[in-house]
Amino acid sequence: MKQLKGWIGWTLLAGVVVALLAVGATADSAPRTPEERVEAISKRLACPVCDGESVFDSRNNASSSIRTEITRQVAANELTDDEIITYIEQNFGGQVLLVPRATGLDALVWVLPVFVGVCAVAGLIVTFRRWRQESAVGVPDDEDRALVEAALAEMDER
Repeated sequence: MKQLKGWIGWTLLAGVVVALLAVGATADSAPRTPEERVEAISKRLACPVCDGESVFDSRNNASSSIRTEITRQVAANELTDDEIITYIEQNFGGQVLLVPRATGLDALVWVLPVFVGVCAVAGLIVTFRRWRQESAVGVPDDEDRALVEAALAEMDER
């Protein structure tokens, strides 16, 4: 019964952690002013010419034209941030995304390491419990006492 209570506690803890991660990942923290929206969108896009630099940080002409298009789209206020990013991606190619999308195969990039980590931790827990149970020394019974007495008697005879 004690083992069951331990598993229930760990299961509840894992459920709470997963729920908190889900809430944190889906929380709406979108900027409210147009300038903040332009900044947030341009930080999510990679410069098509520079290597590893965001459109926000890059001073390249290509990045400047992307920032201008983002500013124009935000000023029109017809599209959401994700729709603007999709528009830029369609016009400049898929390589402009700094962060992969959380859908389809791209989601696997984010989920697979977490899944492997959880499985590894679970495997370690099972292995350590098995080792502890196998190495646990139990209370001696009458047969064990008889063996010890026989060994001691044999040592006394020598």
